[in-house]
Amino acid sequence: MKFGVPLGLLHPAAWKDVAVAADELGFESVWLPEHLIFTTDLSLAVYPGTSDPGIKPATPLFDAPAYLCWLAAHTSRVRLGTAVQLLALRHPFVSARAFATLDVVSSGRAICGVGAGWYRGEWEAAGVPFGTRGARLDEAIEVVRRLWSEPVVAHTGTFYSFPEVAFEPKPVQRRLPVLAGGESAAALRRAARLCDGWISMPHTIESIKPQLDRLGPGVPVTAHAYELASPDEVPAWAGLGVERLIVRPWTRSRDAVSRLAAFAADYGVGG
Repeated sequence: MKFGVPLGLLHPAAWKDVAVAADELGFESVWLPEHLIFTTDLSLAVYPGTSDPGIKPATPLFDAPAYLCWLAAHTSRVRLGTAVQLLALRHPFVSARAFATLDVVSSGRAICGVGAGWYRGEWEAAGVPFGTRGARLDEAIEVVRRLWSEPVVAHTGTFYSFPEVAFEPKPVQRRLPVLAGGESAAALRRAARLCDGWISMPHTIESIKPQLDRLGPGVPVTAHAYELASPDEVPAWAGLGVERLIVRPWTRSRDAVSRLAAFAADYGVGG
């Protein structure tokens, strides 16, 4: 089993130290979420399935691929992923360039986790229609993959059109992994049809089973699993086809490094 670390659940001041510790302890990956902007109108920020705003407008936001580039300079082995990047909120040129840069400076450690997003206010503030976000994401994935792999690219689509362009440098990885986040039927189809795997929301073994049934066999799965009871639970996750668990063995940011070390020892991370 691969184990990842969710940096976004820590105070940003701890991100570097935790990423370095994860690298040294043998964790496979670290992950950053992203938003481009928060509006102060909280009526547009109610998280699906709840009655409460899912954001706090004063929360500091960082460009995730850029921050991961900085972390790449302080690490040597751990993979650097987004969970998840709102790829379609920008032109594909911008997204393709960001992740290609991350892959080059990290010597091939980038993972591009993407999602359509849930927060309408962010899209409206950016002037991008919220209702088209899924279709835009599908087309954007197609475009960035071509930019990363083909010598020259021209594209005429529903949302993006451009004449023949060159795009260099290519990512170091022959196929930079694109993982789809989201729990909707459309997100699961995207993971199976267009991407290299699926990233779940936080789940237990029982709660993830319906999504896996809908996803179908053969799709690599990354699961956020914050409630692992013991190492004995890991084989059950693997038996479901999960290949990576993103874990949070701490409750306070100041304890994250020591708790990661304890987790690594208990679960045989890096062994």
